[in-house]
This record gives sequence, C-alpha cells and structure tokens, in this order.
Amino acid sequence: MAQSTFDRRRVNGPEESFSPVFDDEDDGELGWTIKHSRGLADIRPIFLQPGLVSQANGSAYIETEKTKLACAVYGPRQSKTTTYSERGRLNVEVKFAPFSCVKRRSPLRDAEDRAVAIAVHQSIVSSICLELFPKSTIDVFVVVIENDGIEGCIASGSIAASAALADAGIEMLGLVASCSAGVRGDEIRLDPVEKEAAVADGTVILACMPALSSITNVYQSGRVSVQGALKCMELCHDRCIDVHAVMAQSLLSSRTSVA
Repeated sequence: MAQSTFDRRRVNGPEESFSPVFDDEDDGELGWTIKHSRGLADIRPIFLQPGLVSQANGSAYIETEKTKLACAVYGPRQSKTTTYSERGRLNVEVKFAPFSCVKRRSPLRDAEDRAVAIAVHQSIVSSICLELFPKSTIDVFVVVIENDGIEGCIASGSIAASAALADAGIEMLGLVASCSAGVRGDEIRLDPVEKEAAVADGTVILACMPALSSITNVYQSGRVSVQGALKCMELCHDRCIDVHAVMAQSLLSSRTSVA
C-alpha cells in the first residue's frame, strides 16, 4: 500500500495571501479629529443610577457612552486593626473586568488598577467627614465594565464613588464632581476618549466640590503649559457644576422612588 505524501504535521497556508496591515504612524491627527456630535467644551452624556447593588450600604452605576462603571460602598464598619484611630479610614479598590478593554485583561490587579484607585481616593477622601467614624473603615469598590480611556475612568469613578457614598448616608461635606481635559497644541478638548487621550500632548483631570467651590484633586499627565493647565482647570470646573446638578438630581430621584 502506497504511503500518502501529505504531511499531517504541517499547517498548509491559504492559496493566496495578503500583506499585513499595520497602524499608520501618522494617525495622531486622525485620532484627535474624531467626529463628535458635541463641541470641544462639551462632555459626554452622563447616566447615573444610585442604589444599584442591594446588598451594599450604598452603590451607583455610571455610564458615559463607552465608559461604564459600577461602584459599591460598604461601611462604616469596625476596623480590623487593633490600633485606635481618631479618624476613620477610607479604602478604595478599582478592578477592571477582563472584557472591559479591547485586549483581554488579566483578572489579577496590576499597576494601572492601583493608579486609578489612588486617583479616585485622593478625589473623594477630603469630602468625607472621617473624624465622625473613629476606628472605622469605609470600603469603596469600583468595577470598570467598559473602558474608553483612563482619564474617563478616573473622572467617572470619582463621580460614582461620591454618589455611592451619599447613597449610603455617610456624612460628607459635599458631592465630588470630576472632569477631564486633553491638550494638543493650543486646542483643549474636554472629556477625551481613549484615542484622543493617546495622541494628546497632555491631560488634566480635575475633581472638586462645586457646592463649596473647593478643589479636591488635580491629576496631570503629559506635557501641559502652566497657562494651558489653568485653562483646562477653568473649563473642567465649569463642567463639574453641570455634573453636580446631574448627581444631585439622580440622588433625589432615587430617594423619591424608594419612598
């Protein structure tokens, strides 16, 4: 019997092949000039729903187009440490869902998770009256369901965390609103998406309490001039006032529906 000349260990390629397509090296201007239905000084529409997780003391879900996050607050509860502390402790943990990014993420926490958690913690910690919770801990858990830029995750995470804390009935000085801005040359675009932030010269994220006219955190990355940073902060602060109104209305509607 004649043996077959077909090699089963070899993977035969297709009959015709095509050259691979690589990303264009000069697509920076293309990424910055994405067509939007909003202007440079406008932000993405915000959907905010408090009281999402019934098992938590407070929770909130926020969606801004392709950025979706869920936040849950547990506490205040007794701290596990034996040392006495006159001020309460705030723990913030951020986790990206494996399917939240274009490239599947590992379920293990990495440096990016911790960086976002630190930024959210710095944005909201000064708004909480921690001196009223001695030897207590407040845990804030943020899950990124869909990611369209780290800047958007930090801003949306701060908004959702503040709304969840208010939903939990924790004493606060005021609601924290946040907004991001990207700078490319002399142009400033508020609430940039991932492609816009990737080609921007620098980004600025502002978190503030509009009710008290106080800033809680400023997060800057990249190359931004002093005048450019001040202009970004001014524009972000104006948008934070609008975000604050959305937060207050969503919390009021949630309490009204429960009652």
